[in-house]
Amino acid sequence: MPQLRALAANIVFYVVTILWMLVCIPLFLGPSRWVTAAMKGWARTCMVVLHWLVGIRWEVRGLENLPRGENGQPGFLLASKHQSVWETFGLLPYLDGPIYILKKELMAIPFYGWFAAKAGMIPVERSRNAQALRDMTKRAQQAMADDRQIIIFPEGTRRPVDAEPDYKSGIAHLYKQLDVPVVPVALNSGLFWPRRQFARYPGTLVLSILPPIEAGTDARPMLAELERMIETETAKLVAEARAKGEGPQLASSVD
Repeated sequence: MPQLRALAANIVFYVVTILWMLVCIPLFLGPSRWVTAAMKGWARTCMVVLHWLVGIRWEVRGLENLPRGENGQPGFLLASKHQSVWETFGLLPYLDGPIYILKKELMAIPFYGWFAAKAGMIPVERSRNAQALRDMTKRAQQAMADDRQIIIFPEGTRRPVDAEPDYKSGIAHLYKQLDVPVVPVALNSGLFWPRRQFARYPGTLVLSILPPIEAGTDARPMLAELERMIETETAKLVAEARAKGEGPQLASSVD
């Protein structure tokens, strides 16, 4: 039965994604905010599908820590732990104008890449190194001018639960260049939607939004504090779920 539910969840997830993209094609004729709103609706639909079919509930803590201005959310960086596919869409509904920093290869995927480009996502061509950083910074500066919120995964890729942290310098570079707050986000998604695994596990996926690190701190101390905050809270969330018997009860192997 768990295998059948996981299979059903995978099939429905991709069917829902394809249907949303097809239905929303006319939105390309309008402003980018229309596509952003559609992506938020798609994200919520996927979250509900996972709840119904697999029993993955979600809980968001610390919404009050997201910066607010007189006219809504200003521009800021949101630095999230990355354990699962879930946070590639599960963060969207909680931000006014979310933009992901993502691998350039993803922009070549038909429909997905078109929607990502229309929504203003920032592609990074990692092989170009210094030029990639300059291009990313230029687009990020424009996003801040438009009061968008940039989502970045500081480790660059998904990491298994219990893996040693591997934070990159890109987040520190953006923090220094943009001069905006960075909001740390911890989660335990890898217990329920494991990296590179077919299985899905029921339980409460917790997203914890931590107090922002304000602009103006030196980049290197900021990166150390960011890692400390995210890793400490993530370990707490994983231990909390395991104490309730949720997710696989053996620690994920590091691959």
